[in-house]
Amino acid sequence: MLLRELRRAGTDEIGGVLATERVADRVFRIVDLSVQRKGGTFAAFSRDASLHKRFIRRFHDLTGHQYERFNYLGEWHSHPSFPALPSPTDVLTMHSLLEAPEQMANFLVLLIVKRSSAGKLEASAHAFAHGLAPIRVPLVMPERNDALTEVAASARLSLRKRLAMRSNSDRSRLSRR
Repeated sequence: MLLRELRRAGTDEIGGVLATERVADRVFRIVDLSVQRKGGTFAAFSRDASLHKRFIRRFHDLTGHQYERFNYLGEWHSHPSFPALPSPTDVLTMHSLLEAPEQMANFLVLLIVKRSSAGKLEASAHAFAHGLAPIRVPLVMPERNDALTEVAASARLSLRKRLAMRSNSDRSRLSRR
């Protein structure tokens, strides 16, 4: 999905927010992400906060408001014409998001992605915390290690599909009893 969106955007930056599942201490799986196709240029991306707030609200509704397990982890955007690393503007933006009065998180993650010339996904992720410099965090794409040229990004699995699969397996366990 992400590669398709990057191809579609061409040389314009696109982005959105990351909706994740906490699977262990300090381990998060990206289960969905919003995609804002407008607001980007060759060298910049400007997020539409209202679009992403609606997305996160729907995400919380789908996950039963289990905030400790499913929540907003941070932002993502593309750098089609530059390295998949945060720019100085990106760093300032993430710190300002972290310092916003309505922000409850004590850290946020910024995922920067791009399509390589070979059509593969290049990505980097950095964690931002109050008063600290950004820290690069590892990314893993299970069973698709050949899909990236720099760092693997978590595979996107539709949350609706995951919840449906979980619901179906729960039903089949109950029917076997």
